[in-house]
Amino acid sequence: MPRKTHIEKKADRNQRMPRMEARPPTPKPKIDFTVEALDYKNTTLLKNFVTEQGRILPRKYTNLPAHYQRQLNRAIKRARQMLLMR
Repeated sequence: MPRKTHIEKKADRNQRMPRMEARPPTPKPKIDFTVEALDYKNTTLLKNFVTEQGRILPRKYTNLPAHYQRQLNRAIKRARQMLLMR
């Protein structure tokens, strides 16, 4: 009995593995503030993204795009350095 060729092995693998269904794209989060509002002087907005202990909320909870989350992190850290926030 001859060995299976590479093509035959690949065909067997495709028959065994079910195809994954394509997920619908996740909707982009709607931001209820302007990007210019992400400033270290706007402490009222920044406090919405900080816990009671003072930790910055991750993207998982803020639902911000990565670019805006980085801007938010910078703004919060600057406000802390200037003692505008704790």
